[in-house]
Amino acid sequence: MILEFEQLKEYRGRVAMVDGAFDPLHRGHVEYFRAATEQLGVPLLCNVASDSYVRTKHPPLLPEDQRAAVVDAIRYISYTHVNRFDTETILRELRPRYYVKGRDWEGRLPPDQVVICRECDIEVVYLDTVLDSSSRLLEEYCQ
Repeated sequence: MILEFEQLKEYRGRVAMVDGAFDPLHRGHVEYFRAATEQLGVPLLCNVASDSYVRTKHPPLLPEDQRAAVVDAIRYISYTHVNRFDTETILRELRPRYYVKGRDWEGRLPPDQVVICRECDIEVVYLDTVLDSSSRLLEEYCQ
């Protein structure tokens, strides 16, 4: 189910949240979603980066609405949201039970996100599921 920003409050404290561009989506992402769902035991919301954010990295391979539809079709994802703001705004609005990141983010989470999670009682969970990288895949493709 794809949610609008105004619907996020309805899911406060009831979901785990993952976020990213997912452009391109790869098997490492699917493993990340599976692990989050199985290990945390709550519905998983995927916060998909907007096209405007993706453009700061590279031209989008798929537009945000298509990326959201593809992510939303993955069985481990209960809810999908296209982030037209920033992660900090979404964390404040949604206040998920868990904010899930790959182990590669440990010690590198932006300070504002750390403060928001502490203030809003959001548990940050780091998973060891890094199997690939969208950036690496794009670099290889463009060579």
